[in-house]
Amino acid sequence: MLLKGMMPAVAERYDLIGMDPRFVGRSTPIRCRWTTDSFTRSAGPNRRTFDESAALMKTLAAGCAQGDRDLLPHASTRNTARDMDVIRAALGEPRLSYLGYSYGTYLGAVYLQMFGARADRVVLDSAADPDVYGPNLISRNAPALAAALKHWAGWAADHDSKYGLGNTTAAVLSTVERIDRAAARRPLRVGAYGVDAHLVPYLLFVRLYDDSATAYAGLAAETRALADAARGASVVPPPSLEQLLTGLFTGAGAAEDRAGTPIICADRAVSRDPATYFRDIQAHRAREPLFGPMTRNITPCAFWPTTPTEPVTEIRNHVPALIVGADGDPVTPYPGQRAMHRALAGSRMITLTGAFRHGAYLAAGNACVNAAVDRYLVDGALPGTDIVCDTSGDAGE
Repeated sequence: MLLKGMMPAVAERYDLIGMDPRFVGRSTPIRCRWTTDSFTRSAGPNRRTFDESAALMKTLAAGCAQGDRDLLPHASTRNTARDMDVIRAALGEPRLSYLGYSYGTYLGAVYLQMFGARADRVVLDSAADPDVYGPNLISRNAPALAAALKHWAGWAADHDSKYGLGNTTAAVLSTVERIDRAAARRPLRVGAYGVDAHLVPYLLFVRLYDDSATAYAGLAAETRALADAARGASVVPPPSLEQLLTGLFTGAGAAEDRAGTPIICADRAVSRDPATYFRDIQAHRAREPLFGPMTRNITPCAFWPTTPTEPVTEIRNHVPALIVGADGDPVTPYPGQRAMHRALAGSRMITLTGAFRHGAYLAAGNACVNAAVDRYLVDGALPGTDIVCDTSGDAGE
């Protein structure tokens, strides 16, 4: 009913079916024994803190090996694409239409590569770079994250009277830098938790998915709490930050990474030499001081107990598809979205300009984007050319 209210013309045209991919959600899960929601951490300021990260990743990989090791090789996106085609056949449908966001764009692209003749209308929103997707999928994200943080800092500066983070963009960014430096010296006491240099960039990262005023206000309130902790004040974290930290320190939250890690490790092999990651971080540290040590950090896949059973899927085809995304997306940056557009040579692209968010169709509430996607899903005809929409909801040039 929710989707019918959001996309009535599409809901009228389709039977809408959602699926939990194998080993995820209500499918039989892989039981990774973790005490954290996410493996994503910054490597921190030096080799010692990097080694701490590597030790954590090794522990997390072992936690998955202790659970369902025999299942790990079968968690790949190629197998999930096969499952999708089984669902299509079970429903008696000759062709499948698909709407996928974020990781779902890569899954959709793999389906197009493997079963393109059975695809009908395909929308890929906030597309992942098909040539990077895997354990190092965020390795190129630091510039886009820095741009999104700057955009938020401008908003926070305009609301300095409420949050006190600085009355200019530069002043707000300086506050963030002070928080990061303080956490590198010693963990910041935030409620019951100690927030160190491994966590500060991650706490910012997960709040930059959305550029709405509500999301920006939440990040400002959390940053205020971190700034107070950095100067030694006693801090009671906002409920949103308390919940996030509880998940990171106990594993009590949504734990998407516990579900997603077996998938990325099954999709693409990576270096198992920790030194290669540290060298990469150091080579980019000057240009990417805050987010680079996080986006380029080692992952559990470097210590994974199994290896991929199939080669990486090369996405190169002319199957029609519609790619949608924001040009300021900090999670699947725009250059990667463009790479997906090139790889799917039969695709058209809708770009939402001036938006620093992950998710454009429906999620952004943009009339131009929504209307263009709805037309394609209802009528089945791709736009004649790529489309540019601005944040006012109008089509640009």
